[in-house]
Amino acid sequence: MKSIKIKKTELNLLLKKVASGFLKVAVESMARPIRNLTEAKGFNVSDHNLACFGGSGGQFSVSLSKNLGISDVAIHKYSSLLSAYGIYLADIVIEKQSPASFVYEDFNYANIDSKVKQLVEAAYFDYEEQGLNELSTRVEVLLNMRYVGSDTHLLIPKVDNIQDCDEKFIERHRNEFGFTLDRKVLVDDVQVLLIVESTDRQTHNPYEEFNQLKTKTLIEKSKVNTDIYFEGFGWIKSTVFQLPELRLGDIIEGPAIIIDDTQTILVEPKSKAAILSSHILILVEQEEKPQLSTSVVDPIQLSVFGHRFMSIAEQMGRTLQQTAISTNIKERLDFSCALFDRNGDLVANAPHVPIHLGAMSFAVQAQRKLWDGNLQKGDVLVSNHPSAGGSHLPDITVITPVLDDNNEPIFWTASRGHHADIGSISAGSMPPNSKTIYDEGASIVTHKLCSNGKFDEVGITKLLLEEPAKHPGGSGTRALNDNISDLKAQVSANYKGITLLQRLVNEFSYPVIDLYMKAIQSTAELAVRNLLKLAYKKFEGNDIQAVDYLDDGTPIAVKINIDVETGEAVFDFTDSGDEIYGNLNAPKAILYSAVLYVLRSLISSDIPLNNGCLRPIKFITREGSVVNPSYEAAVVGGNVETTQRIVDVMLKAFEAAAASQGTCNNFTFGINDKENSISFGYYETICGGSGAGPTWDGQSVVQCHTTNTRITDTEIFEKRYPVILHEYSIRKGSGGDGFHKGGDGVIRDIEFTYPSLEVSCLMERRSLPPFGLLGGESGSRGQNFWYKKSTTEPEKYTRKFLGGKTTVKINKGDHIIIMTPGGGGYGPKTLVDQVENSKADINYPITSSQPSILTGSAAMRNFIQETN
Repeated sequence: MKSIKIKKTELNLLLKKVASGFLKVAVESMARPIRNLTEAKGFNVSDHNLACFGGSGGQFSVSLSKNLGISDVAIHKYSSLLSAYGIYLADIVIEKQSPASFVYEDFNYANIDSKVKQLVEAAYFDYEEQGLNELSTRVEVLLNMRYVGSDTHLLIPKVDNIQDCDEKFIERHRNEFGFTLDRKVLVDDVQVLLIVESTDRQTHNPYEEFNQLKTKTLIEKSKVNTDIYFEGFGWIKSTVFQLPELRLGDIIEGPAIIIDDTQTILVEPKSKAAILSSHILILVEQEEKPQLSTSVVDPIQLSVFGHRFMSIAEQMGRTLQQTAISTNIKERLDFSCALFDRNGDLVANAPHVPIHLGAMSFAVQAQRKLWDGNLQKGDVLVSNHPSAGGSHLPDITVITPVLDDNNEPIFWTASRGHHADIGSISAGSMPPNSKTIYDEGASIVTHKLCSNGKFDEVGITKLLLEEPAKHPGGSGTRALNDNISDLKAQVSANYKGITLLQRLVNEFSYPVIDLYMKAIQSTAELAVRNLLKLAYKKFEGNDIQAVDYLDDGTPIAVKINIDVETGEAVFDFTDSGDEIYGNLNAPKAILYSAVLYVLRSLISSDIPLNNGCLRPIKFITREGSVVNPSYEAAVVGGNVETTQRIVDVMLKAFEAAAASQGTCNNFTFGINDKENSISFGYYETICGGSGAGPTWDGQSVVQCHTTNTRITDTEIFEKRYPVILHEYSIRKGSGGDGFHKGGDGVIRDIEFTYPSLEVSCLMERRSLPPFGLLGGESGSRGQNFWYKKSTTEPEKYTRKFLGGKTTVKINKGDHIIIMTPGGGGYGPKTLVDQVENSKADINYPITSSQPSILTGSAAMRNFIQETN
């Protein structure tokens, strides 16, 4: 390798640029939550002013305002003490609230007014009781409103005319979420705020005060100055002022520093600071953004754009969660949102469900091919079939193209949500005994959900309700209204992403955005190539391979051959078992997604999960195998169960971690009682133990690997469904022992309070335990029990073992108890004694520059002698 000499002056310049780059990325990180929160409410950040507080806030205020496009920054003179000073100045607020549950219609206006009157009287009673009669007051009335069937509440102020509150609600809902629902509006509760205004407070609007200043004095340079480096300006002599010595109306031109005992305020070049009675108002001159190259990637801008793309995906997810109806999406967060380039390659995603994100790219690419040249602005596509990049049928993907003037895609946005029911042979659409895909509910290869912006409710209703019922033993969706509302929410999430992408294009131009979308993927590709080269050296050029088995004995096997020169690798899954006459088959998109997740997890650098990670990989699978099944194969379990096994096998091959619980513990129940018009389906995944690794114990009671959902809150669970949750506790001792211990699973005891419900379990690791690694012990297998209540002796129960895959009809008073697996241990337990005796920490040799993989088969023999 050639040595490169750098002159001292060049090195100094490089260091300054690097330091400036770090600050630029830090500012972008600070801007991201501000932009997210503001734009999530439907507002443009640049239309607002910036209020800055905190001891170090003034140092970044100008840079932050430039990033956000804001022109004025208000900094209180006590900004670093606002917690204490703010309490001193704060108004006293007496709040009264009362539940209402009124439909917002004419005949309920009098009831709402009556509630308000009662609450105002109660608030004034407290006001007098506290002896506050001498202080002035004002009253604010708020109605907590939502659509029927929605959990998204918005507080709407009631001013004078009560009859326009629904219009305000609908308008705000449209601004925040991009759509409205054709549903009635409810008032869930009424709130009254009696605000007792503080007499000690002097109210100053800094913007009004500045405009009304009669005298504005430009201050000459201070005697004290220092050199400061500003990007684009170089080193500039900057004046330093003591805040207590400045007077009302003083104007300071940047570059300058204003300091007092608790804060430092940096006034950058071309900005001015005005000293007011209680604030410093900084007037920021917005500079023209530097013209970025459309062919050369700036590493600093690459990091900045990474944050911007992630921010857009996060806001999409926030929109989807807020507007969805179902517990599955709204509470359990079983959804994902992401951005894709013109080719449908994944660019950036929010930290949602990993198994969704890797597979969604294949879904976008499939729709791109199917609709090539036939898309118009306002079109939205929907799909869930595995042959079109789907995972399993309950995961419905909504895909929206962003088209140029020639109706050619330049971006794509997509959201995938797990719908709690889409039909099938069992409630919850996760049948444990499905044999073909037709048993598993509505299957959609492609459909235009929206044409020219119009939602096709008739078409999607037919696909969800009528088509699955044509299959023998099948049923249409048991939750059509939730399906429709959640699909509209997914459309809304995509629309939010498109709006924010278009703003980004307007700010930087499409060629620049396209360049950095490609660059982010190239960075991920390089990181994976380096990872594979490192693995080659660690395993001394030998093939990396592993095998593990599903509970029915089907092998999942991988052999990895790495080309050390190029960093490319062949991932060969041909030794995996045949396609199963059951539902544990994993579509190829899911296989790729699981591999993508593992590779991203092993990379130590901070990069978004994207398609670049897969570019160095060649997959070899066998048609008709469990990881490359046929078109009609059942796959509902393959998405949630087999993928967990693929991940475990991959981590076993790299000797990176012991097996986690290796299952999602899919649990569903519901009913389709047409005679009594009762129809619903519920689905949840239940957490367990994660596997231990070379430097860590496994976590207990967590969702592992390819799932990132959460459990439904107990209060919501019991409120919405006919159940009582008796126990949800750690299953002590279920993690495997070892030098590092595996995490523990959970015990979940559910009593049902409604008769003839259909309950299904689709779970793995009930036969074969999660393996330990390199001498670590296996975790405990999972167990499921049905405690059937006696019809003659109320206190007596008969216990039945359910196994991992079954459907039963339960009665009122029956219990289902699910005990989830623990994670495997890592390294032999005997090493613990050696560590204690030597009084030294023993860890596997992993440096900060290496990903979390081990040194191969020799690791266990040598790691005691090696150091970090």
